[in-house]
Amino acid sequence: MVILGAGPAGLVLGNLLHANGIDCLVLERAERSHLHARARAGFLAANTVRVLARHGLADGLLRHGTRHAVCEFRTEDGRFRLDYGTLGRGEQHTVYPQQELVADLLARYLDAGGRISFGTEALAVLGAEGDRPVVTVCGADGRPGRVPARYVAGCDGRHGAARRSLPPEAVRHRRDHGVSWLGLLAQAPPSLDAVGYAVHERGLAGHMARTPDVTRYYLQWERGVPAEAWSEERVWDELALRMRAADHGPLRQGRIVQRAVVDLESDVLEPLRYGSLFLAGDAASLLAPAAAKGANLAVLAAELLAEALLDDLVHGDPSGLERYSARCLEHLWRAQEFSHWMVQLLHHPSGVGGETLFHDALRRSRLTSLRTSRAHQDWFAENYVGV
Repeated sequence: MVILGAGPAGLVLGNLLHANGIDCLVLERAERSHLHARARAGFLAANTVRVLARHGLADGLLRHGTRHAVCEFRTEDGRFRLDYGTLGRGEQHTVYPQQELVADLLARYLDAGGRISFGTEALAVLGAEGDRPVVTVCGADGRPGRVPARYVAGCDGRHGAARRSLPPEAVRHRRDHGVSWLGLLAQAPPSLDAVGYAVHERGLAGHMARTPDVTRYYLQWERGVPAEAWSEERVWDELALRMRAADHGPLRQGRIVQRAVVDLESDVLEPLRYGSLFLAGDAASLLAPAAAKGANLAVLAAELLAEALLDDLVHGDPSGLERYSARCLEHLWRAQEFSHWMVQLLHHPSGVGGETLFHDALRRSRLTSLRTSRAHQDWFAENYVGV
């Protein structure tokens, strides 16, 4: 079994297969030190924690993760909070930085004797329609190579070899939401005890705690403007303005240590199986980050794929592999629908004229309903935490 990519999907899959006696090789183009430093979202859904705990992969997050269950919305009509942990199914998030989860999964895999090749870039998957595909690679020394496999799991993201190797008939459903964010990581304590969404006429501002000393912020950003275009002082001034700090309390500032511009896009590949090649994680579906679903869906897909592969390789039953795509897509489309709803909820529509005013009135109506309707709040909580 060859697994492309050492992110959450690839490492969960590798751990589950290796623990059941399946020989795996993970190909990762980055070095190990880069995986430990690559900061990503850290909101883990309750089901994700259950999956990891069920397979003995949750020791780190259970020791060091923090529970979180409150959202605060700040709008032109005031602010309101949702304790979503008491709504819907009563589930909470566990906040645990993704790089820490990856480090835990990687250490577990290597300590158990799992094989991984760092600094090795997968270039293409050849012969996926047959029984013995081959992965062409470029090694850390720049030399080309070929890695044979029984099955290949593409967990290498939207720009990886798995997607590049899909046949012409592969269907990609894509949506550009027309919104960009400036993602910021600040060495500053959280400014509120909740995930903060501030909807402002100048654009969204977001606040998400990572650790007691590090906070992630988001600013809706003009597309095409470089991440370094604004000084730190201007960034903090804009965050304070959009989050209405004058009304709700000052922000706790610190040095901004990371910036990146993210264009909010979504896509889904159908199907997720092409012969001996299977897609999982961002290679299967990209979600706009408004609802923090990416890592959670990656873990879910890894468990579904591991179950199907074990049925085939251990018990000789290929039916699970035939159902994998449909089972995974059911979860992906539900997550896409909620993510799309969140994008519309949090952003003023661009442009001028009657249609823009109409969509803006819908947005305000949604926020009012979320503030006042228990049924709407229960729906939000179930979908916000669920996968």
